[in-house]
Amino acid sequence: MTTPVNFEQLASAQKANAEVMMALTRTAFNGVERLASLNIAASREFFNNVIANAQQLMAAKDAKDFGTINAALAQPNMDKWVEYSRAVYDLAAQMQKELTSVMESQYSTFSKNATSAIEKTTASTPVGGDVFAAAMKSMLNASSKAFDNMNSMAKQLSDIAEANVQAATAATTKAVSATSAAAKKSK
Repeated sequence: MTTPVNFEQLASAQKANAEVMMALTRTAFNGVERLASLNIAASREFFNNVIANAQQLMAAKDAKDFGTINAALAQPNMDKWVEYSRAVYDLAAQMQKELTSVMESQYSTFSKNATSAIEKTTASTPVGGDVFAAAMKSMLNASSKAFDNMNSMAKQLSDIAEANVQAATAATTKAVSATSAAAKKSK
């Protein structure tokens, strides 16, 4: 027995898929726009700092003065670099959360629809059709577990990246502080 194609359900599913694609595209464009703004602001600040730093270095009277000025300029520049890196990481983490949220919502809707379809099919199938429904339920459960594992892995990778950013920030700050302290001692 063949079941007639339900064009209304098909159109509804296509509309839902289009909305998800638009949401993902909108999120991606917003992320690119924020990253571009961040990069333009950082480039402008970098350019202004290079000019200001060059002027300070050109005002040095001797090599010792040059070294002192250079060491004094290192810490603020490193702080700005760390701040920029943190902003890029935060933006990437936020984008990942937004995309994951859209995908989780879509998957949840898919799972509910698939479960409903399996139950309807099971109720209307002849004897032996329940074997097919059981196989479909098993596949749906397996895909749900795979999706949950993927989300768990993404969170773990995000946590590892966060720890790496914090460790790199701490190490960089410590190295610049040590360099600055050494330059001050040599005065």
